[in-house]
Amino acid sequence: MTGTLVLAGTPIGDVADAPPRLAAELGAAEVIAAEDTRRLRRLTQALGVHTTGKVVSYFEGNESARTPELVEALVGGARVLLVTDAGMPSVSDPGYRLVAAAVERGVPVTAVPGPSAVLTALAVSGLPVDRFCFEGFLPRKAGERLGRLREVAEERRTLVYFEAPHRLDDTLAAMAEVFGTDRRAAVCRELTKTYEEVKRGPLGELAAWAAEGVKGEITIVVEGAAERGPEELDAAELVRRVRVREEAGERRKEAISAVAAETGLPKRVVFDAVVAAKNAAFNG
Repeated sequence: MTGTLVLAGTPIGDVADAPPRLAAELGAAEVIAAEDTRRLRRLTQALGVHTTGKVVSYFEGNESARTPELVEALVGGARVLLVTDAGMPSVSDPGYRLVAAAVERGVPVTAVPGPSAVLTALAVSGLPVDRFCFEGFLPRKAGERLGRLREVAEERRTLVYFEAPHRLDDTLAAMAEVFGTDRRAAVCRELTKTYEEVKRGPLGELAAWAAEGVKGEITIVVEGAAERGPEELDAAELVRRVRVREEAGERRKEAISAVAAETGLPKRVVFDAVVAAKNAAFNG
């Protein structure tokens, strides 16, 4: 008889947001795997919960090594509770490896739904939320960050990112460069906490604001790309779209074909725009 892996969402700020089931699961778990055992201790104290299970650390640095140990406990019949510092485990937090390993061994996996910075930021952003995609953290290196942004430059769904406060200004500047300074966005800071702030505006304005320095936990919500008809696409825009695809790894021929398909224009029109831009650069 195998045990059960329970992924438990924890408050992203206000401890009063903790779901009632969280306290019950903390008290009943035979093993509690926590991203930070000190934060777990503060959480249980705030909730008035006495834990009797074994508490082990489970964070990025030991995730690979500790996963087999936790899986063996699960296979042996233990109820293992996984909690991270805030939000839902495995969503840009430790947990994915353990879930995948548990599923592979036939162990039941369930969850205690809880607060989510992704959904909370979407809800308060004022941007379309009917379709969205979560992109997690962008790469730290400038070139890799630009490359990742260029991959979704034409994505029409709303985009959600996590970011560290000391990189926020560089990230917003890169977004303004790739998506355009007028693309709407919202920077959600310290959600559900005392100094919660949601700063909304065009990416260009937000980048200038962030340059002064911003503190706290950050979630960025960015409006998706607008769908434009062929009549709105000038040669420069066609060239830009081809360049974005080339920088993402596509060959030029493939990039031209893809841009033609997505815009409804003949491939010859896109090809001529690319050639003209190349000649202009060469002659200039």
